[in-house]
Amino acid sequence: MTRFSRALGSSRYIVLLAVVAVLLVAITLFLLGMIQAVMGVWHAIRALWDGQMNTTDLTVEFLEIVTTMLKAVVFYIIGVGLYGLFIAPLNLTVSLGVETLNDLESEVVSVVIVILGVTFLEHFIRWEQPVETLQFGAGMALAVGVLVLFQYYNHQVKEAQYARPDNDQAQAQHDLFDADEVEQKIRPDTAEANDQANV
Repeated sequence: MTRFSRALGSSRYIVLLAVVAVLLVAITLFLLGMIQAVMGVWHAIRALWDGQMNTTDLTVEFLEIVTTMLKAVVFYIIGVGLYGLFIAPLNLTVSLGVETLNDLESEVVSVVIVILGVTFLEHFIRWEQPVETLQFGAGMALAVGVLVLFQYYNHQVKEAQYARPDNDQAQAQHDLFDADEVEQKIRPDTAEANDQANV
């Protein structure tokens, strides 16, 4: 194993900078969401006490809290996923179904779709400008449709990957994280297959 290969393999630890930054953003958003929740409950109690309960405004305020928390979840999944993919495998990432970059993209897209749905629900509940709300909903439906197609494609790729009898990715992860080997070993059957393909 050359020193350059070892250096390239160790360079993956630079991803820790991104992991720390993204997790800090997630923590900040979680704290912000908690503060919003406390303030929302306080506003609800005051409105009930004053006899000026407006369920529409309160519902929109609580939906904004949900949106903030979902955004925090997106950053948390990205941070944990990057750590599990580049630094060391985690049971948490496996339980979340994040074992590849495609899995990470799919999980993030899933939460983004929920955020879009909650955001539209906020506008729908207000119903201040019906035409603009419908236009907003149409644009959001288009975006959600594209994201769903993207998820479907990712799902097909994942199924095809796991259908292969020899999972090179799983072996490479084992060699990198457990055996501390950074260079890919070419198996004899793989080399023969490549030679036959080149003939």
